[in-house]
Amino acid sequence: MPKEMNALPKNLFSFILFFVKRQSVHFSFMFFTMIFWPLNESLCPYFVKVLINKLLSLEPGINAPFNLLAFPLMGLFTSWLLMEIANRFYGMVSMYVWPRFRKDIRESILTYTQGHAHGYFSEHFTGGLANKIAELPRACAHILDIFICNFFSTILTFCISLGLVLQINPLFGLILLVFVAIFVALTILNMKDINHTAKTHAEAISELDGQIVDSLGAMLAVRLFSRTSYELKYLNKYQTDEIKKSEQASWAIEKANFYKGWLTFIFVVITFSTLICAWNNRWITIGDCSLVTMTFFNLMGLIWHSTFHITQIAKEIGISNAALSILSAPHEIKNYPNARPLLINQGAIYLDRVTFSYKEKTNIFNEISVQIKGGEKVGLVGLSGSGKTTFVHLILRLYNLNSGKILIDNQDTSKVSQDSLHAQIAMIPQDPILFHRTIFENIQYGRLDATETEVLEAAKLAHCIDFIKNMKKGFQTMVGERGVKLSGGQRQRIAIARAILKNAPILIMDEATSALDSITEKWIQENLKKVIQRTTALVVAHRLSTINDMDRILVFDKGIIVEDGTIPALLAKNGYFAKLWDRQANGFISE
Repeated sequence: MPKEMNALPKNLFSFILFFVKRQSVHFSFMFFTMIFWPLNESLCPYFVKVLINKLLSLEPGINAPFNLLAFPLMGLFTSWLLMEIANRFYGMVSMYVWPRFRKDIRESILTYTQGHAHGYFSEHFTGGLANKIAELPRACAHILDIFICNFFSTILTFCISLGLVLQINPLFGLILLVFVAIFVALTILNMKDINHTAKTHAEAISELDGQIVDSLGAMLAVRLFSRTSYELKYLNKYQTDEIKKSEQASWAIEKANFYKGWLTFIFVVITFSTLICAWNNRWITIGDCSLVTMTFFNLMGLIWHSTFHITQIAKEIGISNAALSILSAPHEIKNYPNARPLLINQGAIYLDRVTFSYKEKTNIFNEISVQIKGGEKVGLVGLSGSGKTTFVHLILRLYNLNSGKILIDNQDTSKVSQDSLHAQIAMIPQDPILFHRTIFENIQYGRLDATETEVLEAAKLAHCIDFIKNMKKGFQTMVGERGVKLSGGQRQRIAIARAILKNAPILIMDEATSALDSITEKWIQENLKKVIQRTTALVVAHRLSTINDMDRILVFDKGIIVEDGTIPALLAKNGYFAKLWDRQANGFISE
């Protein structure tokens, strides 16, 4: 993982600024173009005032009226034209900037998420994480767009307008200042409540999305157990919670709008009362009345529009902060400083007094030590929950050890880069993980630079060709989400082909042929013998027929390696392994 990913700011506004700096020139230009809009908004009332005063001083029917009215008319036309040109430039630049801004955030947050330990994904809904990763770039872009197009423009419009109003009469400037100050204060006072309710609502949405994805992902089980109605009832409590949080978020916004609505009404009454009084006392002209009226109504619209955007920002901040919780969770497994790549010559594995437990649970392994020679084929046997899969997961460094160390060719796996470690080990899991991509892409995932011929050869060795040929699109067939369009055996064969193609010096098979029929399994085992000749192989097995050709067997019982040796030696010993062998029925270990 790039060091920059670990340096991502956890604070939202620092986070946004971090990505703004990547396109600082473009964003600076966007700010510059937005200057012309507030200039037009502020100067138009001024030019209208000049136009009205000139018209009142002229008699109808005079010659060349446009010459006498040239200044205000040209001012209006020029102001509008400059604003329009600037807006078009803004639009063209933003077409380039926003997609890349969202892309940078999306890639960064996804990269950071990928850096979390294996256990993190077991504890969080995939749908909820996906929702946060999708929402964060959109929300950040929306916040920044509002700041540039609304807040920046409104503040600049207010400053210019205030200067023009003060020139007419300081009293109107005071009224405007007091109104804006109270309006902003009310908005800020309500922001905390709006932000909090928006964040809790965003969390409720993510939780609901995660539950829906979980339910849809297990659709076969839902149908087989006739649980469609139950699933709707089960989701109902999450939907009820989302509705409640939505109402709380909306009420916080409406409460703020109620107070600001009354404030605006009072402001309008005071403004027009003062205008009439000032005109009646000849303090201002009709043109001044026009300027003050246009300016005040423009600003009221802008400020109300801004407060709407403030509530939108509060919502987006809540959504963003909920998504940034991904960053607030530190990576449990980190690369050692200046970690070097793992270099494998023989593939020897040594566990040196390894102690491990999941979180704060009872230790699974207590200071176990075991040596596996380079090129050795080792079977891992034991009842479910005895520690076999955990054993191989620790070699892959999917979890940190409590104590001890694991060496591969005398290199501590905790001090080599994680990518290089995983690149040197091919893993065939019990539950094959496929992408919703083509069969070809799923096999080629083992080695991205593999040629079509190499992919085809790996598919042959894994006995995939027969079922692939029967498919209409062959290797270009989409396998569905997690390979749902394929049978369990077909998925396993593709996973085996992928591992064969990877051609790594260490191969781990965790019940890799459990979903295959005995005939297909025998064919694949014959081919795998050739493949694993030059590798160190670890084979987790319930079906003891899969380990007949192993050089050595490690027998696990409750986190302890109770026996270690060849199959004949272990059977002659008449110990734990012999009992498993005797209890085996149809090739499986009887539980």
